[in-house]
Amino acid sequence: MNNKGLLLVFLTAVISGFSVFINKFGVTINNSNFFALAKNTLVAILLTALVVLLKKHRILFTLSKKQWGQLVLLGLIGGSIPFLLFFKGLALTGAAQGAFIHKTMFIFVAVLAAFILKEKINKNFVLGGLLLMLGNLIALKSLHFSFGRGDVLVLLAVLFWSAENILAKHILRDLGGNIVAWGRMFFGAAFIFIYLAATNQFIQPALALNPTQFSWILITAILLFAYVTTWYNGLKYIPVSLATTILFLGSPITTLLGAIGGSHIALKDTWSGILIIGGLAIIFGYEKLKERFKNYVRT
Repeated sequence: MNNKGLLLVFLTAVISGFSVFINKFGVTINNSNFFALAKNTLVAILLTALVVLLKKHRILFTLSKKQWGQLVLLGLIGGSIPFLLFFKGLALTGAAQGAFIHKTMFIFVAVLAAFILKEKINKNFVLGGLLLMLGNLIALKSLHFSFGRGDVLVLLAVLFWSAENILAKHILRDLGGNIVAWGRMFFGAAFIFIYLAATNQFIQPALALNPTQFSWILITAILLFAYVTTWYNGLKYIPVSLATTILFLGSPITTLLGAIGGSHIALKDTWSGILIIGGLAIIFGYEKLKERFKNYVRT
């Protein structure tokens, strides 16, 4: 497995952990759709600057109509529709419920990857995945088992993001991670803008934006920029089913940051971290240990 890809996706998980921690100090922006637009637009601008700085923008002039269509589709199913569904769903359901549903994405990605990309799912992945879900479940403060409209919207967002990851992995066979990230965020922001303009949700929220809210949008945009840049560049080199499991490391990282900041770590958080790390160790470590053992026996 490519070490560069593992390192980049691991950095994505670290960024995710920091993002969740920093979100606790965030300010409230009433219109979540406008928040998604503003944040995604800033990320698209940053990615455009990165692509130009690295002189990768010339690649855009060589893309085929099919590749342009794939990038547009990526923006639609990854950078726009699921953001709108997810934030609307969170407003209708509890944060814990939404977080748990979101963490199930690796299951859908694994199933789609097995059928579409022919990635192999072995028993270690299944066992490790069960530990990951158990660790996620233990970490929740509360969870209700009714399934309302908000939960359906969050689940739909997860399904869109799952399909997006499969499409991205396919596109990454021919294109670099920065170009794919740019397409996802640029066209995603464009689609969200069209939706907000058509539903009269743009002018009023834009005029009501204050400096504090803009500062928060800027902070979250920088974090999202770092997230998508490391994610797509790492995803190019490792299986998508395994990449999505690494993101679970974000949870114990958030807990650790809270402890450094003086927060009390509950026993359930400790057990959650142990289960998540244990699950990842089973998924990623078993095959390497087995190979080393075989090499030892041969010598």
